[in-house]
Amino acid sequence: MSLAVFDMGGSSIKYGIWEQQTLSQLGHFATPSTFEKLKLQLKQVIAHSKEEISGVAISAPGAVNVTQRKIDGISAIPYIHQRPIFGELEDALNLPVTIENDANCAGICEMMLGAGKHSKHAIFLVIGTGVGGAIFINRHLYKGAHLFGGEIGLMHNQNKKTLSHNGTAVNTAHRFSEKYGNKVTGIELFEQKDAGDQRATQAIETMYEHLADSLYNIQVSLDPETIILGGGISARNELAKELQSRLQILLTKEGVAEILPEIKTCHYQNNANLIGAALNFEAIQKDR
Repeated sequence: MSLAVFDMGGSSIKYGIWEQQTLSQLGHFATPSTFEKLKLQLKQVIAHSKEEISGVAISAPGAVNVTQRKIDGISAIPYIHQRPIFGELEDALNLPVTIENDANCAGICEMMLGAGKHSKHAIFLVIGTGVGGAIFINRHLYKGAHLFGGEIGLMHNQNKKTLSHNGTAVNTAHRFSEKYGNKVTGIELFEQKDAGDQRATQAIETMYEHLADSLYNIQVSLDPETIILGGGISARNELAKELQSRLQILLTKEGVAEILPEIKTCHYQNNANLIGAALNFEAIQKDR
């Protein structure tokens, strides 16, 4: 079975071919401005594949309602929401189509093949422009009553702002730039911290504190044995160590140090969404 796999983002759509547990023919194109243009681009990728494609697996933003075969909520790609998108894509591509939330796809990949493959209960955290996540209980993806299970970025910190506002390098750098009048990216902010800049160090420290506060709430609520970190910032070796240390302090303060989880960095990084979408497709076909 060869699958065309797509990871939909607000600015670009990544794609590849999944065959025999291997991802190949990777590429990307700018996110189309309309649904009609999207269908044409998907067709072109499939038509140019070196393999005979038997299905399409998609990782997408939003609250993916598999039962009703549509995507609820909102995202940076407005036209994929509130329409019978599963059926529309199957008709356009003449292939079976599965769609799952992007953070859930990344989590599925890591639970089945990566950092969580030996974990029973785990939380997957994606730290990018915002913060997303996925919850796995007894190795099963938990979506919640309204498909909002894992929307960790909407958690509030002590400053009454969301974790997506407080806990990303992108937004931390934006606030830093506004405060000091020196525009920097998240990567540049870390570089300044590494060079010993005290203002950059304090900004990153504050971000870590917000992340640790939210992880504390997750831990005492769901008690996972593993927390897996994804997103661009997870490439920094210090991230898992910093959050592990800070979470240990918070749990120890409340006398529950023994419930400290292991915090790991995701294994498949930027390909996790694509691989997870393919694994999701295979699992659904197997259950039918």
